[in-house]
Amino acid sequence: MHKKKVYLDKPSASLRKTVNPDAKEFYMLQIQSLCAGIADKQILNDISFTINPGETHVLMGPNGAGKSTLGNVLMGSPEYAVTGGKIFFDGKDITEEDTDKRAKMGMFLTFQDPLEVPGISLEAFIRSSLQQVTGKHIKMMAFRKELEAAMDLLAMNHNYADRDLNVGFSGGEKKKSEILQLLMLRPKFAILDETDSGLDVDAVRTVSKGVEEFQKQTGGALLIITHSTRILESLHVDKTHIIVSGRIVKEGDGSLVQEINEKGFDPFIPEEIKEAERKAKLALAAKNAMDAVRTNGAVTQAFADRMKKEGGAQ
Repeated sequence: MHKKKVYLDKPSASLRKTVNPDAKEFYMLQIQSLCAGIADKQILNDISFTINPGETHVLMGPNGAGKSTLGNVLMGSPEYAVTGGKIFFDGKDITEEDTDKRAKMGMFLTFQDPLEVPGISLEAFIRSSLQQVTGKHIKMMAFRKELEAAMDLLAMNHNYADRDLNVGFSGGEKKKSEILQLLMLRPKFAILDETDSGLDVDAVRTVSKGVEEFQKQTGGALLIITHSTRILESLHVDKTHIIVSGRIVKEGDGSLVQEINEKGFDPFIPEEIKEAERKAKLALAAKNAMDAVRTNGAVTQAFADRMKKEGGAQ
């Protein structure tokens, strides 16, 4: 049974016209022909799609396809450079905005491998983040009560609140810590980057319950980056995107997830991408072979020079 989606209020028509005159309607997130990379390597190529308020979108693709890169670029990671296109959030152009500004606007990103931060407790980190995002004074008693209720939902021992952020946490507890932050910060839009990776069945079920509760409480939109579909079992998926070699190659509704489960990604990969990958592999194999020949030749020459030297010494 699909749960009813909750839509946030749309801004006035005048606001929509002033912030993005090309948009025919209001989107929570609008990505237009986005290209991005790191150093001199292009990773994302002409990415375009939109997410409406309250929707759940899934981004899937093989390893190295650009899934996490897209999540980081949307959140404004300074490690990546946008080389083309635009990103609009809540109708405003955020392409050049830094991560802090995007967070204050209501964006949130979980990490595949959450960092350990000695010297600041999980509770203090969430409280500080909440104060930064909302700009309001946090009442300690009410905050602690809400925090413990969220921890109960995630089956987290309350002692974790007083421990240094993620320090000594198991992989599962780190992922729960991320979802705890999601529940407490209540963003308008959250990007979950492989939150279910490395978790056992029970932990995935608990994390999924937390994500479901987030949507129930806030009506927030989601972009879920995943290899697995276990985290999606209790969520209604509005749209699925398949990314390969930094390009969106297929889009569909939630039923596309089941197709991927049954067939894998290969049937959705265009022939030109497959051919390009084959050529790249052949080129790499040829380079490795030439390097091996050069190395062997150098070793052989060094050995010959040594034998000649030793023979002359006798």
